[in-house]
Amino acid sequence: MADPSRLSLNQITVLSWDLARAVRGCAEHGIGSVGVWIDKVEEAGLAQAVRLLRDHDLEVSSVCRAGFFTDDRPAATIRAENARAVEIAHEVGAACLYIVCGGLGPDRDLAGARSRSLEGLRDLADLAGAAGVRLALEPLHPMMCADRGVVVTLDQALDLVDEIGDDTVGVAVDTYNVWWDPRLGGAIERAGDRVIGYQVCDWLVPQPHPTFGRGIPGDGVIDLRSVTTAVEATGFTGAIEVEIFNEDVWATDPDDVLTAIRSSFELV
Repeated sequence: MADPSRLSLNQITVLSWDLARAVRGCAEHGIGSVGVWIDKVEEAGLAQAVRLLRDHDLEVSSVCRAGFFTDDRPAATIRAENARAVEIAHEVGAACLYIVCGGLGPDRDLAGARSRSLEGLRDLADLAGAAGVRLALEPLHPMMCADRGVVVTLDQALDLVDEIGDDTVGVAVDTYNVWWDPRLGGAIERAGDRVIGYQVCDWLVPQPHPTFGRGIPGDGVIDLRSVTTAVEATGFTGAIEVEIFNEDVWATDPDDVLTAIRSSFELV
């Protein structure tokens, strides 16, 4: 069983709560870390967000999210948004900033999209390194390749990290995205100390939605304990975020959700 003191709440799990209420909820439920989302921080105001987190003595396990290098938008817009994300991660003292590369794009050029992801990540690494922010590259499940993330395995993510060769860039392991991979154990071992973010949730059967089908640990089929054991074998001792995108969970009283998460964390 994972150490309960390592439990972190990814803010998307309690979507209806603003940052202030999520911070209070963590304090009320004895959760010492939180993964914050940029839109919620901006809604509160960055200075106020920093005060809220410090006043409640909360660690920030991650900021979600930046990247989207392949989006069909002006490059200057993408760079500005990513620069702001780095600024936020620096100011809140986040352990890492999660990076999602973006989807296929309108030209259907998968190799080109992956090449643009590498170049975008390389540029962002320079900015993040200067700010003392670490980037956690997150591979997404293959069913999200077209519209969200062209990097779909942990080995692919590590290939990009190897290409960049900068300690600023590591990888994130998210059980929902990688549990299916027959090479996952070897990829986690290969990652070693480059694992800088770890998120957990469960895979529901039947799967209700490719994005919004995540379950509370224990409600699905993932052997979470085995993934956690492999991640911990790399030396990773950081927070373990529970991140759930699920409309049924979002419609549930968030306090009940946090109670369930605290109880189910013994399965992680």
